[in-house]
Amino acid sequence: METQTVSEVRHIPSQTFTMGSDRHYREEGPSHRVAVDAFAIETHQVTTEQFARFVRDTGYLTVAERPLDPADFPGAPAENLQPGSMVFTPTPGPVDLRHLSQWWTWTVGASWQHPTGPASTTTGRERHPVVHVAHEDAAAYARWAGRSLPTEAQWEAAARGGLDHTDFTWGDAPEPESAALANFWHGDFPWRAEPGYGATTVVGSFASNGYGLYDMAGNVWEWTADWYSDRHPDTAESCCAPRNPRGPDMSQSFDSRQPQFQVPRKVIKGGSFLCADSYCRRYRPAARRPQMVDTGMSHIGFRCVAAVPGS
Repeated sequence: METQTVSEVRHIPSQTFTMGSDRHYREEGPSHRVAVDAFAIETHQVTTEQFARFVRDTGYLTVAERPLDPADFPGAPAENLQPGSMVFTPTPGPVDLRHLSQWWTWTVGASWQHPTGPASTTTGRERHPVVHVAHEDAAAYARWAGRSLPTEAQWEAAARGGLDHTDFTWGDAPEPESAALANFWHGDFPWRAEPGYGATTVVGSFASNGYGLYDMAGNVWEWTADWYSDRHPDTAESCCAPRNPRGPDMSQSFDSRQPQFQVPRKVIKGGSFLCADSYCRRYRPAARRPQMVDTGMSHIGFRCVAAVPGS
């Protein structure tokens, strides 16, 4: 049966909810009340097959497939100045988890069409989430589909599935041993994943949340429309919940710890197959990370939102 050109959507009602968390990582706080108007969001992460249709229709070339300008990457080795992307590679054994360069490799020729390197293909991955998409790639697809990328607040409201301020998309209790609830890392990170884990899976392989949305926890991180800041705004003194909040302006999104990289960053949400409880328990609705807009990786994808008529 032929796949839909774009994913079906679910209606998310207008609501006020608690965004963020004060119980986990610093960048998730402070928790605060926000209001969002009704919207619709895709039930699944955009698949490789759906992205391929977009490329066939438009001739689009992703950031990972374009030639690199050496001026944009001062000091980079010449062999790295070729089109490519960052690919996760399991380590041969236990490693110091403070050094993520041990399991991330810049791979020439890696792209959405070649997820693990130039010799790989998307055969068998048609219904896996598309990866190696930079922010502008995701935004271009969204425009083609007549949709947009979600704001951080929209994404988090959708991920919670009507459960306000719980730790996980399914409630407050961690995943029990008797039930597989999401595609996050099971096993010894980053070298020994349990069977069925350690890579992307077909979208919708796990149960949906309360709004009928799949993979709002794990599988791949998802781009949002908002610029990143290290903390949520403190609205404790506000008399009412901000409505349809947006992140800061672009100038606040740069990484002050790496001034040599003047690339703005957007918020990504949802965690991925690489989120291990021992290392990165970020497959929760409140979790958030910054991602440079020009950088796709083998664990980042997206889904789109649509306006609700009359809202």
